[in-house]
Amino acid sequence: MPIRIQSDLPARSILENENIFVMTENRAATQDIRPLKIAIINLMPTKEATETQLLRLLGNTPLQIDISLVRMEDHISTHTAEEHLERFYIPSSEVFKHKYDGMIITGAPVEQMPFEDVDYWASLCDIMDYAKENVFSTLYICWGAQAGLYHNYGIKKIPLEKKLFGVFPNERLTKNEPLLRGFDDTFPVPTSRHTTVSRAAVNRVSDLTVLATPTAASGVLREAGEEPTLIKSSDNRSIYMMGHLEYDTDTLSKEYFRDKEKGLPIEVPVNYFPSDDSSQRPRSTWRSSAHLFYSNWLNYYVYQETPYSFSK
Repeated sequence: MPIRIQSDLPARSILENENIFVMTENRAATQDIRPLKIAIINLMPTKEATETQLLRLLGNTPLQIDISLVRMEDHISTHTAEEHLERFYIPSSEVFKHKYDGMIITGAPVEQMPFEDVDYWASLCDIMDYAKENVFSTLYICWGAQAGLYHNYGIKKIPLEKKLFGVFPNERLTKNEPLLRGFDDTFPVPTSRHTTVSRAAVNRVSDLTVLATPTAASGVLREAGEEPTLIKSSDNRSIYMMGHLEYDTDTLSKEYFRDKEKGLPIEVPVNYFPSDDSSQRPRSTWRSSAHLFYSNWLNYYVYQETPYSFSK
């Protein structure tokens, strides 16, 4: 079944060319079914790219999904046209007028700033608090995950000596976790960040469970302890993903060459270009894991559990 989007959203043509089933609002209104309501708090600067990445994955399920794209009113976007935001996004204050089956809070390129210095931090905290009672399951991604762990549990982020950049093998730590159903014992996760959280700090919170970490072979081990990649709350209503399974094949490549052109200190992303040769075209090794992850989240932690009536 499809995702419901506005008929003129730019992502529509891209998704249809990939045979992703999308449905315009007019057609969806003729179907007698309650779609899942998913809000995407899009904090990424390249919002159109992030929209397409997430909609591609959310559309690969047998469920009808009604998407609300959300922009932070406290922040002026310089990478996305104001016309696009006005046409396809609702302001963050609108979120508090609705209840949602699921919510996604994306990453943001502000990880080296103190959380409190981010211009929309107070509003984001209000949304995270609101989600506890009015969203059935919230998925936090990368900086969004660090923000959620900090706000909800007081877990501080830790600066890294250098950017963690590449595609790292991860190992699942549980056998019967629905979120990882169908996953291999090890699976790749694209990663791009300057900060992390301590697995030891996460383990001290009884409400949290670490589901996956980078393998020892990946070399992602820090003094603070093994880095958790995937964490969930005991009630399954908060999921924290430290990587970017939603990334396109060329996302890390674009970031690498962008930073290189700016003269920023950037290394070739690990396990990404064939033979670590940036002149070669990268290949996706995580696409199947990405589709499984989002399908599992929507099915087991949203659709199977959320009440039919929002009043409940």
